[in-house]
Amino acid sequence: MENSSLDTAWRRTASTIYQKPTDSKIVGSVEFDVTDLHAFIQQKRRDGLKLTPTHIFTVATARAIAEKIPEMNSFIRRGKVELHPQIDAMVSVLLPKGQMGSVKLEKVDELSLEAAVEQLRTKIKTARQQQDESEKLKNGLGNIPWPFRTWVYRLIYLLTIRWGISLPGLSTHRFGSFVVSNIGSLGLDVGYPALFPVANVPFVLILGGSQKKPWVVDDEIKIRTIMKVAIAMDHRMLDASHGGQLFAYLKRIVKQPSLLEM
Repeated sequence: MENSSLDTAWRRTASTIYQKPTDSKIVGSVEFDVTDLHAFIQQKRRDGLKLTPTHIFTVATARAIAEKIPEMNSFIRRGKVELHPQIDAMVSVLLPKGQMGSVKLEKVDELSLEAAVEQLRTKIKTARQQQDESEKLKNGLGNIPWPFRTWVYRLIYLLTIRWGISLPGLSTHRFGSFVVSNIGSLGLDVGYPALFPVANVPFVLILGGSQKKPWVVDDEIKIRTIMKVAIAMDHRMLDASHGGQLFAYLKRIVKQPSLLEM
């Protein structure tokens, strides 16, 4: 294999951004019985709404933050924990040539399921037709020769993350309140994400694949559809209790997804 196939713009950018792990983060995962959720999604698709688990979990997470856990809408600026002015979600999407990109849904807690489907569809279409801002940033930084790209990255990080100064295309709120990535669509059952340093988000939610398993329901063993959902949280802003509150909310929605339509 040629080295050029490994030394991509993203790999050069990643080697600049990420250092040897020294800081702590909290990771965890929960298995969800999504049998009823899948039935709900299939019914919506028969009705013409192209709903997916990504839409459900993204909207439900934003509602949980708005209704129960406002601390999960936080970020750090100049050494202090502050709140974003609104709840936005960054959703990972698959771009042409197998590249991963992301699109931002704004004020997700205020979106209906129909609005979330339409907004995500429109933004994914745009991202696949033209290079999104995150791709421009990765390629731009990756094309700077080493070691200059390290210095440029550190300057950008200092200005935008440490000092909270907004630059063109690099505001403090550029990556929203949290990130959602559905790795189940890539064939992975579970994964534990990295906290992207320049994103300054308090947590990343990962949706794994679904599979049928024996499951205890009302003290009886039944075959149910199970999905594993994982989370990584920035321990500077969040504790395990926040993750527990979020998953308790998501469990309620998974059992009764029609609650999102109220």
